[in-house]
Amino acid sequence: MLTSKQRAFLRREAHTLSPIFQVGKGGVSEEMCMQIGNALEARELIKVKNLENSEHFPREAAELIAAKTGADVVSVVGSVITLYRPSEKKPKIELP
Repeated sequence: MLTSKQRAFLRREAHTLSPIFQVGKGGVSEEMCMQIGNALEARELIKVKNLENSEHFPREAAELIAAKTGADVVSVVGSVITLYRPSEKKPKIELP
């Protein structure tokens, strides 16, 4: 679990990032979660866009993806989800 201070730090770090995945009509699939897991291992902090035609609300999609990938939900603002998971091999981001 992230503290509010860590969450605020990660939100600042993620401010300049663009979403690299989209949750669309197909919802949250196992394949998508595998790819998101790989991206989290490489980057640690990513954004995911929840499209309007998605069968999930943004918060639901965030919780589903986090549960399947072992990530923490940093924030859900509008339709953009920010996720964080420390890298097992090469951690880059040092939390306060």
